[in-house]
Amino acid sequence: QVQLVESGGGLVQPGGSLRLSCAASRTTIIIYTMGWYRQAPGKQRELVATITSGGSTNYADSAKGRFTISRDYVKNTMYLQMNSLKREATAVYYCNFRYSDSLRVAREYWGQGTQVTVSS
Repeated sequence: QVQLVESGGGLVQPGGSLRLSCAASRTTIIIYTMGWYRQAPGKQRELVATITSGGSTNYADSAKGRFTISRDYVKNTMYLQMNSLKREATAVYYCNFRYSDSLRVAREYWGQGTQVTVSS
């Protein structure tokens, strides 16, 4: 079981910045992917960015150039630095932890989400 706790959401003006954090409980899982997803009202949850246990990153087109995903292995925390925020970034942002178990079955955990509102 991996527990994920997001923080850092809030209200920000267009063009502003926010940094989201996702604190993960300690785990013995070595190979995994963590990521940020978001869900706007009336829309499906969508990928924002992911980072593997090896440090490889992947971004949705909407996040490229403005968002940065990173990981602090000492603090066991993942971050999402969001710059030049646009109104369409308004959503609940969720932290995700995904891995394959010994039977190669994909398993994942989700945080409770943190609200990001971009508005003037």
